[in-house]
Amino acid sequence: MEKIIELLEKFTEERNWRKYHTPKNLAISMAIEAAELLEHFQWENPSFDEVKNKEEVADEVADIMIYAILFMNYMGKHVEDAIMKKIKKNAKKYPA
Repeated sequence: MEKIIELLEKFTEERNWRKYHTPKNLAISMAIEAAELLEHFQWENPSFDEVKNKEEVADEVADIMIYAILFMNYMGKHVEDAIMKKIKKNAKKYPA
């Protein structure tokens, strides 16, 4: 994860994009990318094996994750820690 964050920070810095990465803008960007992911499934309900354009779908998921990773990084939160904490919360909320 550290290498990914390093690459994202370098990419952002080289383009002087950090000024646009406000919490609101990143949240909006995640929602837009999620909508673009949903477009691939509009009017269809495939299984994972039947997903068409898997590379395009993977690109949309990657875009969502990139914005989420940047968001968390700017807040000073570690993605892995937040996910582990949420998994534990979900286990308590939804016991097997």
